Amino acid sequence: MRRNFVVSLVFGLALSASASAGTVTQLAHQPPEGSIITMLMTDGTVLAQGFSQTGWWKLTPDNMGSYVNGTWTQVASLPSGYAPDAMAESVLPDGKLIIAGGEYNFGSFAFTNQSALYDPFKNKWTDVTPDKHLLNFIGDSGSNVLPDGRFLVAKKFSKGMYAFDSKTMTWSKLKSKGKDESFNSEEGLQLLPDGSYLVVEVKGHPKTQRYVPSSGQWVDAGSTPVDLRGPQNCCGHCIPYGPKDKCYDPPGETGASALLPNGTVFFSGSIPEGENTAHTAIYNIAQNKWTKGPDIPNGDEAFDTGVSALPNGNALVEGYNGTFYEFDGTKLVTQSGSGSFGGDCMTNLPSGEILVGGFEVYKPAGTYQAAWQPAITDVPASVTRGQTYKITGKQFNGISQGSSFGDEFDSHSNYPLVRITNNSSHHVFYARTHDHSTMGVATGTKSVFTNFDVPSGMETGASKIEVVANGIPSAPVNITVN
Repeated sequence: MRRNFVVSLVFGLALSASASAGTVTQLAHQPPEGSIITMLMTDGTVLAQGFSQTGWWKLTPDNMGSYVNGTWTQVASLPSGYAPDAMAESVLPDGKLIIAGGEYNFGSFAFTNQSALYDPFKNKWTDVTPDKHLLNFIGDSGSNVLPDGRFLVAKKFSKGMYAFDSKTMTWSKLKSKGKDESFNSEEGLQLLPDGSYLVVEVKGHPKTQRYVPSSGQWVDAGSTPVDLRGPQNCCGHCIPYGPKDKCYDPPGETGASALLPNGTVFFSGSIPEGENTAHTAIYNIAQNKWTKGPDIPNGDEAFDTGVSALPNGNALVEGYNGTFYEFDGTKLVTQSGSGSFGGDCMTNLPSGEILVGGFEVYKPAGTYQAAWQPAITDVPASVTRGQTYKITGKQFNGISQGSSFGDEFDSHSNYPLVRITNNSSHHVFYARTHDHSTMGVATGTKSVFTNFDVPSGMETGASKIEVVANGIPSAPVNITVN
């Protein structure tokens, strides 16, 4: 049954910007052991998993807010016995990072359910593996954060939906009724403004559905007009897993997606079997309708690569050959810069740039529209270092989740960052945010808030404070730091 949408007022008739050429700049300091996935933390730093898979590193911007000139420091390694690759992950409203599962563990197929929670205050990982009788396999399951702050996992080998609550440190099974397919494998979850999740089915392509957490119901979202899936059985016709060597037949791969300011979701795709061109598709939220997007040029494709919503309203796609494309609402424009080889994680930075693979940034041309900005309505005029304060306003979580990858490596960043700039030195400081009132996107005129911790080592005096979401800042407000 089709369902009508109520769309936030942030969405209007605004079109994306014309895709002029963006620029690509290598970081001055490269990640010491490479980078598999990068996650923006709520204090403005970026955590990266190194190629050792157990080692993690932190990128801190310099005192002018530059990530290109930032520095890397090592943080705590994962618990013993856990070295995942291609897992589920999210930054939670309390500022902690959860990683769950892994298609691989120590380089071998595992589909493990091992999970760990990183506390940046304590620089410590805690084992939060669910009981195997509740959730025995996670692997590279799709994941997200529910608007209420719980971590959502769509179990790879079934229709099951599960949630982790960091407040109680417990896992629970959610209702999941009406899903077309027998499992969630290889499917990403794109959060929509009404709190539901749009999924392009892989096994059941070209069908799409939305998962509604409040009811646990899957509802029809139509079918894509082009096939986004391919190649099926990329890794063999049967991958054994579990103690009884159950057989998993990979159903193929689609691409990633981005929610755009004009009320559409852009989906990238891979080259379907029997074809030689990869397609894209566009979902209109208000109309609950799909249309064909531009084909990916040059024989390129975009499965297991990132897609980012840019501050200028466009979507950035990394092709599998490492080329960048900007979707401007009509066409895909090839950019002069390129990534390494495709398959890079992309993360929205508060600077308005996209961190690609942990080793370079993509800076788009153009800028945001005023209607897309967060807005501060209430903040103390004077704050003291080392203390915590509440800041209130509108549109703090942004109009999208920023970047996505698909079923794994989703570096979503739909949470507010608080940036304080000293008027005299122009030095930039990020105040760690936590306990946001919502994790929803495109909240429009609704009043929302977060809490921020004023850094104990920051400079005092007259300053400007901003709330930043996915690289789009609010108008600055005067504040005094004591």
